[in-house]
Amino acid sequence: MEQRYDYIIVGAGSAGCVLADRLTESGEHSVLLLEAGGTDKSIFIQMPTALSYPMNTEKYAWQFETEKEPGLDGRELHCPRGKVLGGSSSINGMVYVRGHACDFDQWEEEGAAGWNYQACLPYFRRAESWNKGGDEYRGDNGPVGTCNGNDMELNPLYQAFIDAGKDAGYPETNDYNGYQQEGFGTMHMTVDKGVRASTSNAYLRRALKRSNLTLKKGIVARRFLLEAQDSNGLSGLKAVGVEFEKSGNTQVAVANKEVISSAGSIGSVQLLQLSGIGPKAVLEKAGVEVKHELSGVGENLQDHLEVYFQYHCNEPITLNSKLGLVSKGMIGAEWILTRKGLGATNHFESCAFIRSRKGLKWPNIQYHFLPAAMRYDGQAAFDGHGFQVHVGPNKPESRGTVAITSADPHAKPEIIFNYISTEQDRQDWRDCIRLTREILSQPAMDAYRGEEIQPSLSITSDEAIDEWVKQNVESAYHPSCGCKMGADDDPMAVLDEECRVRGIDSLRVVDSSVFPVIPNGNLNAPTIMVAERASDLILGKPMLKEQDVPVWIAPEWQEKQRINKPVREA
Repeated sequence: MEQRYDYIIVGAGSAGCVLADRLTESGEHSVLLLEAGGTDKSIFIQMPTALSYPMNTEKYAWQFETEKEPGLDGRELHCPRGKVLGGSSSINGMVYVRGHACDFDQWEEEGAAGWNYQACLPYFRRAESWNKGGDEYRGDNGPVGTCNGNDMELNPLYQAFIDAGKDAGYPETNDYNGYQQEGFGTMHMTVDKGVRASTSNAYLRRALKRSNLTLKKGIVARRFLLEAQDSNGLSGLKAVGVEFEKSGNTQVAVANKEVISSAGSIGSVQLLQLSGIGPKAVLEKAGVEVKHELSGVGENLQDHLEVYFQYHCNEPITLNSKLGLVSKGMIGAEWILTRKGLGATNHFESCAFIRSRKGLKWPNIQYHFLPAAMRYDGQAAFDGHGFQVHVGPNKPESRGTVAITSADPHAKPEIIFNYISTEQDRQDWRDCIRLTREILSQPAMDAYRGEEIQPSLSITSDEAIDEWVKQNVESAYHPSCGCKMGADDDPMAVLDEECRVRGIDSLRVVDSSVFPVIPNGNLNAPTIMVAERASDLILGKPMLKEQDVPVWIAPEWQEKQRINKPVREA
């Protein structure tokens, strides 16, 4: 029996769940959603505080590793991607950061026409229900619930970090996802009534109630099916379906309208290349027939890096006292019964965005503050009480690649980010380390700040900082940009401004791989926004009206700001 649908979506992740919901809500279109993973109902996914578990579990995440990174003395970094309903929104840290308004203006300047901030803002708002109520920046009726966690009420260290930033001369921001990103303030998270607000919970749950959505889990997508066509006298290729494996059997599904890859920043690149779409040299080396040479597929890859500044804490008030089995059991029990308490937060409840040097128009460094000293696997970093700050530059110049090495869809691709490969990236890290130490040495932290554990006070010179960063930096798990949108004259542009694969009819990519440039912040919020906006493009709906709202930028840039992008005085 032929499997035929109007739309086929590969990947039930951060973007795929959004598309499955939006493309089926009218009831007019049949949609097939293909997902490699399985259910997301585990308590370790749904309970926010358990975030370290799913990203380190083979069942829920593709456990990718980079190649030996030259800029990190040959280290190989962990690069997990969601393999479960909700994708990476079900395994991430739930931090909700849209990025700076200028990030999206930069997308348009890079050739993604129509993706400026004023055009994207309505889609951020459509996706969101901010628990403090909507305004001209925030949504109050969208599927994704966002909040401040416990509003910092459970630990004075959160406010101390904000006050330290003010002591150091930085501004305070009331809402970094609103008018002013720059400054120190409370952090927002995708948590709704104490539960992880993944796109599976927010979008897919309601979409699955519709008869026109078919979900197939536990599949391996092998390739897109392409056919030659003759349109208006011009020959070309058209995507007509997907070949995939289910329980060891190869199956085919046919699309009446479009095929959409939402397989993620690594998976979409891999699937295009397996289908014969990509750089000729990569495809031939992997033994894949070249169907459509597109040199940008897998290029322009970017990621964020971060390090942990860790200190002993002079007061016994940190989460290090809650890492034992008994304490974890009590936290879990309270969450199960009430959906409240320490189980209902990711514990990153204060943060900051700053500029590392003069001349920058918007922030390039991000801070996540944690009232504990621990590793990403949830284990204590040392005995006793401590706290840490996750920090890193968010606008790297370095670019990497994703490339298949085999025609086997089960084989992992070769990933290399070329981290810290430019002098500006190295200088940004030096500035980052010095500015962070200055901030944490302010009077607001005096009552709490004990010995600096890492980097340690001996790390001061450029050479010492460079070496320490190379040995200690970790991925922030934000791979993106490998299938960038761009202009016709950009040889690296894989997609046009409507996320359509150049030279292939009826094939789109919708996920974080489409970003032209990585934004200043975590990637889940902009990925959801991209999917919301792309759903209207796919359906041919009128785009939501642009919002010409003010945004705060660096004072020295305010007179240079374009007329149609007004600003207020800070």
